[in-house]
Amino acid sequence: MRISEESMPVLSVSALNSTAREIIEGNFPLLRVEGEISNFSAPGSGHWYFSLKDSRAQVRCAMFRQRNLYSRIQPRNGLQIQVLAQPTLYEGRGEFQLIIEQLQESGEGDLQARFLALKEKLAAEGLFAAHLKRPLPAWPQRVAVITSATGAALHDIRATLARRWPLLGVLVYPVLVQGDQAAGQIVEALGRANARSTEDVLILARGGGSTEDLWCFNEEMVARAIRASRIPVVTGIGHEIDFTIADFASDLRAATPTAAAEAVSPDRNEWLPKVQAQHYQLEKLMLRKLQDESQRLDFLQIRLRHPGEGLDAAQRRLQLARENLTRAMTLQLSSQAQQLAYLQERRARQDPGQRLQILEKQLRESQKNLGTVMLDILQRARLRQQQSTSALRLLDPLAVLQRGFAVIRDTSGRVIFDSQSTHPGEQLVATLARGRIHCEVTRSDPENP
Repeated sequence: MRISEESMPVLSVSALNSTAREIIEGNFPLLRVEGEISNFSAPGSGHWYFSLKDSRAQVRCAMFRQRNLYSRIQPRNGLQIQVLAQPTLYEGRGEFQLIIEQLQESGEGDLQARFLALKEKLAAEGLFAAHLKRPLPAWPQRVAVITSATGAALHDIRATLARRWPLLGVLVYPVLVQGDQAAGQIVEALGRANARSTEDVLILARGGGSTEDLWCFNEEMVARAIRASRIPVVTGIGHEIDFTIADFASDLRAATPTAAAEAVSPDRNEWLPKVQAQHYQLEKLMLRKLQDESQRLDFLQIRLRHPGEGLDAAQRRLQLARENLTRAMTLQLSSQAQQLAYLQERRARQDPGQRLQILEKQLRESQKNLGTVMLDILQRARLRQQQSTSALRLLDPLAVLQRGFAVIRDTSGRVIFDSQSTHPGEQLVATLARGRIHCEVTRSDPENP
């Protein structure tokens, strides 16, 4: 049955294009298409537009910004790629096109298969086991960076370490980070770093790139060299979506080179307030200690008397001893005189001539003994006085100065005990046995010659 032209519906152009788009999208699922990029453009919107062609045809392609943000490769004219795309029709111009969901370089599928096979093999050996992961040092002194000497990754790492912890020493082992020779250079650099053994942690890093660009980090020799390292290894390879075999073998995988630098370095902005708080507490403790010692020094100064005071006290004790001796002698003589008077009275009453002679003899002997005792007491007192005077003179600072010594003070009057507490050009005052000398420090030695 033939449909008359009059009964056929009349479609507008937009209705035709809309119907065609629905038919295409309804009959074509996501497809994987391979071809060469041409006419690539990236306007300010962030979307990518290009043609995918082979030797006999081409098709327009679009990859919107929310998708290309996660792409590991940067499209360019002449690049052979595979895309996962949805066929559709752009209604505005009636153009058949592909909406790209994912893209990768041709041959990347084989690389992915090799990647998964090696990952499974090394995992089965236990090379990625969690108990093998070494902890990173909390306060590293030196870090080694294995990366390209001319890449942006090295600049980012150095800038991050300088910002977070400027005291951290950085040693760079420059290597190739893509190409056939890159894996061998990386393994050699890991070996040299472990042979030096002067660094506390290693960073293995490079910037983003395609799977082929990053393939040297998927080599088995690199993974085994990382695990054989005695020094902890942090990887910062590519972007956040990039994973390599080296990342699984390392002690810590960071998303980017910058993140790797942050992982190995303390943050001074975090620790500075803590250090300042500790410094404040230390100052308080030191001030309290100085105050306590100052009070103790004041107390000792009160207890310490001048040698002259001790000499005066000794002289007063000697004078007191003399007075006591004189009083004792006077009492003794008075007693002897009384006894003599008593005897003379008895003699006068009894008149025993012989008895009187005996008593007179005893009296003379007593007087003689009394003189000897008094002389001995006086000599002992003088000896004690001389000994006390000599001991006090030994304690007299002036006696020390008489032997050629000097007391050195700074301009504030503080006594100098240690040569290291002075500095060249400082003005000092030396007190001698007679007078003072004002002098200037020209040099100080830490030890006596």
